[in-house]
Amino acid sequence: MKTIGFKSLSLTLAAAAACALLAVPAQAADKVKVGLLSTLSGPGAGLGVDIRDGFNLAVKHSGGKFGGLPVEVIVADDQAKPDAARQTADRLVKQEKVDFMTGVVFSNVMLAVGKPIFDSKTFYISANAGPSQFAGADCNPYFFSASYQNDNMHEAVGKTVQDKGFKKVALLAPDYPAGKDALAGFKRYFKGDIAMESYTPLSQLDYGAELSKMRASGADAVYIFLPGGLGINFIKQFVGAGLSKDMTLFGPGFSGDEDVIRAVGEPMLGMFNTSQWGHDMQNPANKRFVADFQKDYGRLPTLYAAQGYDAARLMDAAVRDVKGNLSDKANLRKAIAAAKFDSVRGSFKFNSNGYPIQDYYLRVITKDAQGRITNRTLSTVFKNHADAYVGLCKMPAL
Repeated sequence: MKTIGFKSLSLTLAAAAACALLAVPAQAADKVKVGLLSTLSGPGAGLGVDIRDGFNLAVKHSGGKFGGLPVEVIVADDQAKPDAARQTADRLVKQEKVDFMTGVVFSNVMLAVGKPIFDSKTFYISANAGPSQFAGADCNPYFFSASYQNDNMHEAVGKTVQDKGFKKVALLAPDYPAGKDALAGFKRYFKGDIAMESYTPLSQLDYGAELSKMRASGADAVYIFLPGGLGINFIKQFVGAGLSKDMTLFGPGFSGDEDVIRAVGEPMLGMFNTSQWGHDMQNPANKRFVADFQKDYGRLPTLYAAQGYDAARLMDAAVRDVKGNLSDKANLRKAIAAAKFDSVRGSFKFNSNGYPIQDYYLRVITKDAQGRITNRTLSTVFKNHADAYVGLCKMPAL
């Protein structure tokens, strides 16, 4: 019988232990933590509330679990302030150690929180903000958009206004990154004359000066990107000033969505807008979402709510597909990119930069069979539409 010395035995046992560790399958996490950082105060609060409510409905639909693991959602208000948002995001990823982040409404806030989130190797699933920077040269493997790229809805309106034969358009948007992306997207497809182009502060609610410029511009159409309370105030003032008699008003889905309609009412009738989603889409996932959102919250959902819902469904599918092993970032990224979930907008797939390739629709605000003032989907503007920046994305490795 061969005798093994103490030192040799120790080395043998250590090697065996190492092999045993390698043989043990990766362990699933005990729960999924999500940091939902959104605008829950100020003029844009309604948008953040809708994202939060849509997300929470998806959590309810999944039985309070993602991929079979319990979900803890930590909700925080970014106050629409980049500095405050950056500090809160830093706390969520470092102290709370969340597995996913989501919820940001405004692109200037998104650009501010990107670095601490990406540096912590935390996946961000956007339920709204889709800045061009993250679509192109600053694309990041930890960023995915479950919404759109900022330019896309505006491109769809630009094409619509061009196809309808309008010649001179007045443009108005807030002076921040998404506002610049918005009008760039519109002008990419509209080839007529720009009679006026103005950028206003995100805090501005009185548009008297801009309305006077529009009246003097000779425009036959007006295109606005004014989300939340900004759009509510502008449309009331636009109609009140009598400009709707001579100019056709267009907007992206944000400026003609159910939150704006509830606040403005009759003056919204006849306004055209574009979106990648509508509450009247007839796929099974959307019918369930719309019915249950109305039942739980007593209002029709907006596209913000739909995007919050889809962001949660995407997380659920990714956790399921990695069997709860959230520490394997490469495998988790593959699972997110595969997007194996039933979206409320129907077909959903990601481009190589983490932004969706999807259809965009023209909607009009009208009265439905119940007498409600609401959106009705009219036609498809773009099929399988990709953003204009993907060619600039040289996706770095994890």
